[in-house]
Amino acid sequence: MKKNITLDEIKLDPQIDEYIKKSTEFLKIYHYTDHGIEHSNLVSERARYLAKKIGLSKKEQELTSIAAYVHDMGNFLDRKNHEYWGALIFHSIFQARMPANDLATVMQAIATHDNYRAQIVNAVAAVGMIADKSDVRRSRVMETDKAEIARDIHNRVNFAATDNKFEASKENKKITLTLKIDTSFVPVMEYFEIFTNRMVQCRKAAQFLGYKFELVINDFKLL
Repeated sequence: MKKNITLDEIKLDPQIDEYIKKSTEFLKIYHYTDHGIEHSNLVSERARYLAKKIGLSKKEQELTSIAAYVHDMGNFLDRKNHEYWGALIFHSIFQARMPANDLATVMQAIATHDNYRAQIVNAVAAVGMIADKSDVRRSRVMETDKAEIARDIHNRVNFAATDNKFEASKENKKITLTLKIDTSFVPVMEYFEIFTNRMVQCRKAAQFLGYKFELVINDFKLL
């Protein structure tokens, strides 16, 4: 029987749980930053916060939190095209349990979250993309050896991010990501070397929602 699925039900689904855990194991082999349960929970919470803050409906808030929670679960098959794998996996699990429109909305959000060529086609996808790309923090680094951390730019930049604040203002129509970067570990330019495309996507997603995206690093407004 098809019904409105909640985030709590998604988290209790054994397939979802296993695929996220397997994705963590897969990416750890390649020295990637955390894309597991902690990342999923944080992005989901941030997406729900943003969806509520900008006035999306209760249903959209739930769909946004769901899409944000499962967005990276396709990584256990391959990092390349993981967004498409994730969307197809979600369909295979929930096609008989969710209304087609809700299913398609979540699938679109998963499929576009890491595809910079894709057009943003719904608010759920726009909110999820911003929530995902704003997760820059030291605790995402799974490496424990500082020499290993220093070898990879993604690990270096995340390790250097000592503080992360995410806010939205419906009155000012602004979504703001405020970071503290330890420049003794990496120069700010290294952040832009790997995050420029992501910040551009955040700006496009915010514009889709009728908002402006702002990036502030070490008290300097950069976007």
